[in-house]
Amino acid sequence: MHLDPLAILTAFGLIFLAELPDKTMFASLAMGTRMRPLYVWFGTSSAFVVHVAIAVGAGGLIGLLPGWIVKLVSAALFAFGAFMLLRSGGGDEDEGQEVRTVTGFWPVYSTAFMAVFISEWGDLTQITTANLAASNGTWSTAVGAAAALMSVSALALLAGRFIAKRIPLKTVQRIGGLCMLALAIWSVVEIFTG
Repeated sequence: MHLDPLAILTAFGLIFLAELPDKTMFASLAMGTRMRPLYVWFGTSSAFVVHVAIAVGAGGLIGLLPGWIVKLVSAALFAFGAFMLLRSGGGDEDEGQEVRTVTGFWPVYSTAFMAVFISEWGDLTQITTANLAASNGTWSTAVGAAAALMSVSALALLAGRFIAKRIPLKTVQRIGGLCMLALAIWSVVEIFTG
């Protein structure tokens, strides 16, 4: 196993920049407002590692899956996330009650893992990772890409916590739910335009 520092930095830089405006970052931010951020990070990071392994090991595998099915399942997951956030963030009748946060490790981990695992199929960062692995080496690309994806997720979760401390949780959940709903709609639109 040979690691090339330049290839690691190249993969990190390209993947980090490509993932910043990606829907997965916004999904992580939204999940972090309702769930324990560390558990969300473990879930998203695990999913990213699996995707990096698939991308560097079998980049052509992505082409075998029908893109519209991947986008449809992704849209359904985002819609479910929007429903959960908007349901918990809506209604003023429980203004005096504290909003319950999902805290169990396995429910949070599996939700975060599945949201990222399904929505990242055929994503620009996965395709870029597969291309970089072909030209810059498998292990170096894997290390750089995984580090970049986990860093973006951590950044989104930190931003989510920062925002949640300054804005009432119900408002953050409503905004997060609307963002997730927008991501669901975006995924459906991609089926017809992509």
